[in-house]
Amino acid sequence: MDGSEAAYVERIEPGRGRLAPRAALESDAPVVALDGDWRFRRCAGLRDLTEGFEAPGFDASGWDTLAVPSMWQMHDLDGDAPYGKPQYTNIYYPFPVDPPRVPDANPTGEYRRTFTLPAEWPAGGRTVLRFEGVDSCFAVWVNGVRLGDGKGSRLPTEFDATEHIKPGENLLAVRVHQWSSASYLEDQDMWWLSGIFRPVALVHRPEGGIEDVFAHAGYDHATGTGTLTVDAPEGARVTVPELGIDIAAGETAAVAVEPWTAETPRLYDAVVATASERVRLRIGFRTVAVEGGVLKVNGKRILLRGVNRHEWDPDTGRTLSEATMRRDVELMKRHNVNAVRTSHYPPDRRFLDLCDELGLWVIDECDLETHGFDFVSLSENPAKDPAWREACLDRMSRMVERDKNHPSIIMWSLGNECREGENLEAMAAWAKERDPGRPIHYECDTETRYADVYSRMYVEPAELERIGRREEDPCEDPALDERRRGLPFILCEYAHAMGNGPGGLSEYQALFERYPRLQGGFVWEWIDHGVRRRTEDGREWFAYGGDFGEAIHDGNFIADGLVFPDRTPSPGLIEYKKVIEPVRIRIDPQTATVEVANGYDFADTAHLRFDWRLEDDGEPVASGALHIPAIAAGTAVSAAWPDALRKAVASDGDGERWLTVSARLAADTSWAAKDLEIAWGQAPVSAPAAPITTGPGAAPEAAADGYALGPAAFDHFGRLTSLGGIELAGPRLDLWRAPTDNDRVAWGARDLAAKWRDRRLALDRLELKTLAVETASDALVVATRVGAAGADTSIDAVYRWRTDAAAPGRLWLTVDVTPNGDWDVPIPRLGLRLAVPAHLDRVEWFGGGPGEAYADTRTAARIGRFRSTVAEMQTPYVFPQENGSRIDVRRASLSGGADALGLLGAPHFALTVRPWTSEDLDAASHPTDLVEHDRLYVNADAALHGTGSASCGPGVLPAYRLQARPTAFTVGFEAADRSRAEY
Repeated sequence: MDGSEAAYVERIEPGRGRLAPRAALESDAPVVALDGDWRFRRCAGLRDLTEGFEAPGFDASGWDTLAVPSMWQMHDLDGDAPYGKPQYTNIYYPFPVDPPRVPDANPTGEYRRTFTLPAEWPAGGRTVLRFEGVDSCFAVWVNGVRLGDGKGSRLPTEFDATEHIKPGENLLAVRVHQWSSASYLEDQDMWWLSGIFRPVALVHRPEGGIEDVFAHAGYDHATGTGTLTVDAPEGARVTVPELGIDIAAGETAAVAVEPWTAETPRLYDAVVATASERVRLRIGFRTVAVEGGVLKVNGKRILLRGVNRHEWDPDTGRTLSEATMRRDVELMKRHNVNAVRTSHYPPDRRFLDLCDELGLWVIDECDLETHGFDFVSLSENPAKDPAWREACLDRMSRMVERDKNHPSIIMWSLGNECREGENLEAMAAWAKERDPGRPIHYECDTETRYADVYSRMYVEPAELERIGRREEDPCEDPALDERRRGLPFILCEYAHAMGNGPGGLSEYQALFERYPRLQGGFVWEWIDHGVRRRTEDGREWFAYGGDFGEAIHDGNFIADGLVFPDRTPSPGLIEYKKVIEPVRIRIDPQTATVEVANGYDFADTAHLRFDWRLEDDGEPVASGALHIPAIAAGTAVSAAWPDALRKAVASDGDGERWLTVSARLAADTSWAAKDLEIAWGQAPVSAPAAPITTGPGAAPEAAADGYALGPAAFDHFGRLTSLGGIELAGPRLDLWRAPTDNDRVAWGARDLAAKWRDRRLALDRLELKTLAVETASDALVVATRVGAAGADTSIDAVYRWRTDAAAPGRLWLTVDVTPNGDWDVPIPRLGLRLAVPAHLDRVEWFGGGPGEAYADTRTAARIGRFRSTVAEMQTPYVFPQENGSRIDVRRASLSGGADALGLLGAPHFALTVRPWTSEDLDAASHPTDLVEHDRLYVNADAALHGTGSASCGPGVLPAYRLQARPTAFTVGFEAADRSRAEY
């Protein structure tokens, strides 16, 4: 083993031979992109390195080729996985915690490529080799000469190669180690992956060129004036043709401008030039300040409707194309997201360009997290140890210097979950001196000793309201307490979007909008980090922690995003879009008016058009345009219904009549096509349907194999076996659901699923006992009890079946439920489950939709008529769990061939239809484990427990907890020929 190799891997210092950090600049100086296929060899560790691999004469023709940029563990995972496999941990380090040492088993990648220096490459100046991102530690050689080494995986590193580059062909060699001392600073709740994963380039630096630029572009909202001062080399000139600016570097220009905001991302093209180089900038004029206890941009309080964003692609890991990054930003904008926290490292610099262009507020976070020290000695935490100060400051300075010219960045974050320490305080002091125009964020500075905003994670709504009133529990130090109460509050993480959920978003948003101090937050997180895999028969699935045989891992905790790994929006994102919609629409049928409130911070509503549509039982009645004048930010208007709407509402109709008003994009934007719905409101404009009442129905009759009641047949136990010739099984009382990620928390009292499975309740293995079957004059009455072996808790359920005198083919079931024993925890569901023939796989319903919804995730469900296949009703969570329920269903039909089975609410029920059982979902680890049965399983539920966010955040709020208590509910069933079936 080469001793020097071991030394630089474990040295705490961040690197040697590197150039000073500087801004990412778009220059006209020559550049040679070095991306593409490189020769590659993966070594087992420092004792397995290739001697002389960096020499120009070394023969690497037998080596593999690997794309740069890429992450070597993501290669051929469905094949031989020749370069190792991903490993996921949330907090624990995947190696012994012995800083700064790392294991001897340290996978190392050796890279080689040749490149030809263009014949026109300038003879003067310098030649710089730039790496945008290398994980986690690397050394660089050019033509056999070592230039230096570097650490800080998500940060750029540059080396001066001038003296070692020659005309014609050159050799570049890079050695990358998976583990290094830097790994202790990068414990960031993500897959551990390695390689040259961002672009590499050779950059010319001309004599008399522009090494660095810092554009200070402020905005005075009182006068509408923008001020521009650009720090650049002496002699450089700054021009902004659109504004008539032509000044020397260091001079200040003041002109009338349109300011930059996330809602109105106005950019001005500027050029900074010397005789030998021109640099293009995109200038956004804006001023960020904390004033009067509130975070303001351009003099106005802003409300952050944000997401945390890791960089992820299911095929390439943290190597993202610009097209993928643009797709992310466009998806965010289309779903009303206006802010991103770059958890927990600076992103690819092109992502920030997109945030400037398309408009997102950004908290740029330093490449720093030491969370794993929570489980060992916090005294060794690098955030506290002076030996690590240079490494910490290096990461902060490289982020700030690279990203300082982005108007989208409104705060610098020191990192994530490093607890507290002097090194963090030093980072904050450095950043404030270098860039006093941006506040400092850091969540673990709970007493705000050096942060400029008060930031927390996963605060429950009750405490959040106290914070909003500035009545939070005090700091020990009265001076710090007074300072903190005078600062704005941000939830840097909330609403953990893992699996089915997150629930309770509306309660958070209501508090954000009620209390000026509460300036919003960032849902955890944007995307599920699933790794795309395929079964032998070609079915796609997504891997999570443990799927690669890791010794330690954190399972599917990596799958906690608002979009699935393939970037399909989850139900959680659809719900979030509705909850945070920037325009509120309230319909008042009593006054025949529509009130529209503009919740944007800066933009008026001139970019939106409004329309209305009227539906009877979900069927269109009439529609039209609604004239709403442009509404200034923060104000509201009330508009009378147009005559066409009034007439349509007054016209005769059958069933429930609902009015929906939508706000849509009036024209194409840079992130969406026109007509995209941004917000909507809905209200009933007719009296609710009268409760279902029927006269005396048919009397049940004894039959050879049980009982007959109208069109229905029952066995001797009173179980429904057919209806109108359609074979059925059930329905029976159902209390179980396949636990969601938020139900099955892996620690302590939060694990609700464990309580459901506990011997005392054992809801996952209930057994049915028929107590009695009786025939009344107009009903079949079946008394039952459900309970589990070894348990003394039980539920009595009495089923009362009756026919409908007004509809002979219809059957009504009323279930009276009485709990016995101590039911001190909420139950998953209360409803009925039945099995129906598999060919009834077309579903139509009138009720809430189009997507799934639960008690605390129902904001985005609108009342209408919807159609779907059973397959389309399944939500493909990375880890299978309860999903797919449609709420507030009045009527539904399942059809196929000539058959149709109808279900009716009295008044509503929640509908779930699956090709597998809840038990199948519970047993599955991946969607590919699920096997369709020869029947479908239908749930008609009176109520469902909420989803909450307990996988990391608060559990289900009291209003959405389903407690076991005496209750009764009614559901109707009917079978008919499909050609004449009505639902």
